Formats: sequence, C-alpha cells, structure tokens
Amino acid sequence: MANTQTLIAQAYSAFNQRNVDGVLALMSENVSWPKASEGGRAAGKEEIRAYWTRQWQEFDPHVEPIEVIDREGGKTEVKVRQLVKSLAGDVLSDSEVWHVYTIANGLIERMDLKESEANSAQTPSAAFSKH
Repeated sequence: MANTQTLIAQAYSAFNQRNVDGVLALMSENVSWPKASEGGRAAGKEEIRAYWTRQWQEFDPHVEPIEVIDREGGKTEVKVRQLVKSLAGDVLSDSEVWHVYTIANGLIERMDLKESEANSAQTPSAAFSKH
C-alpha cells in the first residue's frame, strides 16, 4: 500500500529531524507507543512528545527504514537500522530491529517492538524503535 509506505517514510524522516509536530500529525489522538528506554507505554500524543523530549536529552537516536511489509488487518512491519549515539557522538548501539505499526484511517494508531533472535537484549533504546 503506497499510502502506508509514504506515511512510514514521513514519520521516520520527521523523527530523525526532531520534528515532533511533524511525526505527531501522522498519529491518531489515542496513539499508543512503547517507551523502550523507560519501560511501559506512552498513551496519546502529549505523552509521546514528553517521552521523546526526555529521550533526546539523554542520547541521539537515528532510525532508517530498510524494509516495509504490509500485513493484513492494518498491520505494517518495518525493519529499521537503529543507530543510537551519546550526546557526545559515541556509538551506544547500532542494530537492526523490527517495528510493527497498526494503521487506521491513514494514521498511526500503535507501534510495537518485534523481538528478533539476533536482538533480544535491551539496548539504551532509540528513536522509533526503542522509544
């Protein structure tokens, strides 16, 4: 689905540019997001804004989509390269992880992390992946 692929590309681009409003505009009001670096979930746009603001004060995540797979039921799986650096520029983690999105009415409703055999250890968390 081209619209979903465009939505996902816009979301990652805006996140990497630290354009919070740009990413939040692509989400539903009741969006649910994992807080991988803190635990639990962020519910709603303002909780996500606060979570990312805290995250970006601690480290510098950059997430690039590698592969996007549309599934049934509004699910989209995205394989990403997640590069997390310290604020001083040191690499904290560099890995590939899967994000699973639930899309409804053209907006992101939910994001989940998909565990893989190669990446079962928790990293300091990053961008769109370990949020």
